[in-house]
Amino acid sequence: MLRIALTGPESTGKTTLSRQLAAHYHTTWAPEYAREYLETHGAGYTLADLELIARGQVANEEEAAARATRVVFCDTDLLVIKVWAEHAFGECPEWVKQRIAQQHYDLVLLLGVDIPWEADPLREHPHHRQYFYGIYHAELSGQMSRFAEISGTPEERLAQACFFVDALLAEKYPAEPLPRPMRP
Repeated sequence: MLRIALTGPESTGKTTLSRQLAAHYHTTWAPEYAREYLETHGAGYTLADLELIARGQVANEEEAAARATRVVFCDTDLLVIKVWAEHAFGECPEWVKQRIAQQHYDLVLLLGVDIPWEADPLREHPHHRQYFYGIYHAELSGQMSRFAEISGTPEERLAQACFFVDALLAEKYPAEPLPRPMRP
């Protein structure tokens, strides 16, 4: 099973692209647990809440992976929690850092900040997206993660992501044909 995470700053299209990729490859995606948690518990959060959110994200990923075929897409990852915690509280829960060191994604798609900001009551930093993008890029480079930067229009983003996913699928499953795209 291939695991592909979508990461990056707020309002960069992670959810949209996760859904599109899951539909395109006839598989599942793990939704961002933070949104569900904050919608239920309110927008005020503590460091302890971020650890609960991280654990919920891992559970969402495991559930989606159990239902997936060949590949699962994860709308966000624990790196988002780490960056969020360090920015908001100056530290990250130890469990999150340990889990990041243990987890493995076959590919991480780092989404650029070149699409318009969409206001949302749960989003906090409309003017700091480029700053956070730099942090994500540095973290992924430091982890020596296999990652690809995705940018452009929504159509270009989907095409770029499919290019990288197709290459990974061909590498992992060389004898099997790629799934056919779903028709609308």
